[in-house]
Amino acid sequence: MKVVISGYGKMGKMVEKVLIEKNIECAGKSEDIAGFDRNIASESVCIDFTVPEAFRANYKFLAENFKAVVVGTTGWNDIKDEVVSYFEKCGTPMIYASNFSIGVNVFFAVTDYISKLLGKTGGYSPYIVEKHHCHKLDAPSGTAKSIAGIIGKNMDVDVDIQSVRCGEIPGIHTIGFEGVNDRITLTHEAFSREGFARGAVEAAIKAETLTGVHEFKEIVFQ
Repeated sequence: MKVVISGYGKMGKMVEKVLIEKNIECAGKSEDIAGFDRNIASESVCIDFTVPEAFRANYKFLAENFKAVVVGTTGWNDIKDEVVSYFEKCGTPMIYASNFSIGVNVFFAVTDYISKLLGKTGGYSPYIVEKHHCHKLDAPSGTAKSIAGIIGKNMDVDVDIQSVRCGEIPGIHTIGFEGVNDRITLTHEAFSREGFARGAVEAAIKAETLTGVHEFKEIVFQ
């Protein structure tokens, strides 16, 4: 298979490292994917780690020209229906995620289980604290929003999210369920960006055999 990297920042470089380890051809790296060679694109899976503004501007080009697309960029949830519809219209497989870390996707599953139980028993109030490096543009993080969505659905509440931007923190997400008599806390801490990159490459491998649009957490353990 061939992979093209859209966005060659820290995450893009980490994705390239993983591709080399797995002996997967990197067919190109681009900071301006809309100008990428369409012939190469047609036989490649694109892994997009750019910024919200870039993805908003380029998603139609991605859908029209690539064999499949993996989207790790966050901050476009308000146009999600539009994006999904366009990929489906073009017949281009897409896998997207607020976080491609395998550990975080286990974290999602555990959060879903616990919040369902607490939604039935009542008596607990949830909160989220997320911490990231000072270069991260969106706040709250896409991961925190995904967690809040899971909890909100299961407990029928609006979840308070607190964001911290400091130094070079790769990503820490803590969930608290505050009760009268006790507190339940869950924390996921990323040690580096490598876990995100490895998950994205696994998604690219899966994308070659899939049709349609999928959120990574729905297919990661299949």
